[in-house]
Amino acid sequence: MRLLALPGGASEHALATPQDADDFEQELVDQYALAMVAAGLSDAHVRNSRAIVIEFARSMTGPLWAATCQDADRYLAEQRRLGRSVSTRAGKAGTLAVFYDFVIDRYEGSIRRATGVQVEQPIDEYNRQSGASMGNVRVPPSDDEVDTLFTAWRESVPDARKYLPAARDYFAASLWRRLGLRINETVMLDIRDWRPDLGSFGKLHVRFGKGSRGRGPKPRLVPAINGADQLIDWWLAEVRPQYGVDWADPDAPLLPSERLDHQLGRCGRARADVLRRTLNTQVDQWLPAWSGRMTPHVLRHYCASSLYAAGMDLKALQELLGHQWLATTSGYIHVRSDHIERAWDQASERLEDRFGMRQLNPPTKN
Repeated sequence: MRLLALPGGASEHALATPQDADDFEQELVDQYALAMVAAGLSDAHVRNSRAIVIEFARSMTGPLWAATCQDADRYLAEQRRLGRSVSTRAGKAGTLAVFYDFVIDRYEGSIRRATGVQVEQPIDEYNRQSGASMGNVRVPPSDDEVDTLFTAWRESVPDARKYLPAARDYFAASLWRRLGLRINETVMLDIRDWRPDLGSFGKLHVRFGKGSRGRGPKPRLVPAINGADQLIDWWLAEVRPQYGVDWADPDAPLLPSERLDHQLGRCGRARADVLRRTLNTQVDQWLPAWSGRMTPHVLRHYCASSLYAAGMDLKALQELLGHQWLATTSGYIHVRSDHIERAWDQASERLEDRFGMRQLNPPTKN
């Protein structure tokens, strides 16, 4: 196969045989994977993205660079027929869209010269999946409902059969409610991550914040607002020491399990599934109308919505929740937002003023 040097280390292929085409197709996938590695994406994300592109290639009768929107339609329709969830299909469509953006940006001219094919983006506005929330509006519980749940939960803790895990699970759920922490961010907190010396409320160092597109953890500092500072002081002063002497170890987990990690000589880390299960049990008991619907992420939405209603601006909420994009934060507070109602009121006032002025100043005839 004849090769011509191209900028960026790739090669321009004279595709004389089917094997030449296969080799070039493989090179496109490998170069895309290399670009993701260079961008700092995680190995798992690179492997998953590469697998999706190969899966799509195998669904086609022609080469990857000749893909059309119809090819993507058939592939995504087959994914639906196989029972893949909306979020899974959305993720695969998004991966393919990014892959073809890469191919078009870097290799469009080379492919056109070598094959005569004009590469197009097969994922368009018509077949692009909208994600797990497609057709759904996530409406958080009301203030009264959340207060009912957490008041009854708090009062039941002293009488629980096992006080320590009961207090721990209440504490974790309260962090979701008050600060909007994700459940995995919560279980990964260590004692050293509470910094009462930072700011007027103290701050939690969330070292394992969710990163975007496989880029690994995205740390942030979360101010202990909304009563969280008092909650953390209660936990560290009254409850956490009862788990054992590791309460003074800064590397010990903030939310411990009841089991001792013998290798490290301190408590193990509480598991996310245990915290979820306790939340479900408490909701079933104290707020049955939300049974099966209340999750840690719903409480995260509630936190954002309630803080927005209390006057926190959107940019501050974005930093608190650890979102990369402001549009993501907007989706958390749309239920409480009243900009449509205010726009309607203002339009109505302008209309009334206009008609009022006409009545005061009727048009004159010449």
